[in-house]
Amino acid sequence: MLKRWSLPILLIYSITLTSGSLGRVSSIPKLGSSFDDKIYHFLAYAVLTMVLYNFIATTTVKFKILFSASIAIIYGIIIEGLQSILTDFRTPDYYDVLANTIGVVIAILLLKLKNKLKLK
Repeated sequence: MLKRWSLPILLIYSITLTSGSLGRVSSIPKLGSSFDDKIYHFLAYAVLTMVLYNFIATTTVKFKILFSASIAIIYGIIIEGLQSILTDFRTPDYYDVLANTIGVVIAILLLKLKNKLKLK
């Protein structure tokens, strides 16, 4: 990803994820399973971790993958907490945090594999 686009992409994705997590969302396609919500959480936080990493990779931060993962997990926990504070139609769910964290872990593994194989 081009360095100059990493911050705008991160900002747009973060704003979209925040508004989707705290707003009323009724038009999300059904996947046909009883845990569609957890699949969406998994995917959203895997992508968040990768987008964060792409931005952090342009900085001088050490431990880029760990830093990206930490931010994504903390962000997910904060969003779950804000659901009970800022909305009356959403409730925090520990399983959402777990799905978010699993998405982050899978993204970390993919990033480590990419770095090991030296893929661009």
